[in-house]
Amino acid sequence: MFRPARLSVFAALAAALFTGPVRAQEAPATLVEAAKKEGRVAWYTSYVSPQLHEAVKNNFERKYGINVDLLNVRASELEERLRTEQGAGRFIGDVIQHGQASITRLFRAGNVQEYGDVPNAANMIEGQPAEKWEMGSLITAYALMVNSSMVTPPEEPKSWRDLLDPKWKGRILADDMRALGGGFAVFSATMGHKDFGEAFHRALAKQEPVFTRDVGQSERRVARGEYPIWVPQISVNVQGLKGLPVRVIAPTEGVAYVRLDHGMLKNAPHPNAARLFMNYYIGEENQMLVGGMGLLSVTRGVQARIPPEKRVMEGAKLMGTIHVETQTQWLALANEIYK
Repeated sequence: MFRPARLSVFAALAAALFTGPVRAQEAPATLVEAAKKEGRVAWYTSYVSPQLHEAVKNNFERKYGINVDLLNVRASELEERLRTEQGAGRFIGDVIQHGQASITRLFRAGNVQEYGDVPNAANMIEGQPAEKWEMGSLITAYALMVNSSMVTPPEEPKSWRDLLDPKWKGRILADDMRALGGGFAVFSATMGHKDFGEAFHRALAKQEPVFTRDVGQSERRVARGEYPIWVPQISVNVQGLKGLPVRVIAPTEGVAYVRLDHGMLKNAPHPNAARLFMNYYIGEENQMLVGGMGLLSVTRGVQARIPPEKRVMEGAKLMGTIHVETQTQWLALANEIYK
């Protein structure tokens, strides 16, 4: 079971998560009416969590009677989809859910537009304000996971640096750090940390980690004993591991994290439905669902209402994340190091 590190989440975020009133607003009737006339919204997300997405889709459709066309693929596949569609002048998607740095980059490239008036955007947690082109939707954390039948408590990695122990050579299953996703979040967090950087990754590459892009099956492969260690374990999936021979570990330096944002895609064919969907996602009802699945809410006052047993990553130190200024450079470096 997850054993959190000492509570050391930066003060502003911690305070914002657990204090302040919820001032979620119902969407204006005029927006709801306009969205219903459009009848559907195409939602593109790179966040791999079918259980969460299906719940959001079903709840939104039930509430508003507007169909949600869901596309859920890895980050790199999503960006290739956008390049292909928009390059051909085919504007199909309405809302994109993607890493904060990635949406900023896509906005600068002209793939994402300003979204206009979304009432609940004023209710974001302190230190995580909405911009004109993006707003937070959830925060997810990335830790380590070990097979508890193969790794004893004294052996388990307490630090990211423990992955360099020679006994783990060729035995680490890892999300591919050379493409956008959880693996690259870990690469970015450790590259930006004073105790790691490029030297750490060159040493880790010599450990011959086995890269995969099949996130959904990796946890099960470790649980079955194919590998003793999985890097990184995503917070939203921790609750689904109960009963399996695994332990989730927050390294002493902290966990990597990503704020998943929503933005409106260029020439969105259903802009009103897009705004309504984005407003619903950060409303109290949906953020309670998000928090209950082991994620951190981006809406003020919600996190304190999540049952303690469902706050699976609470207490873990947030070590670092992906930044738009270094994203392209570090993707290139990851591809050079992990050939």
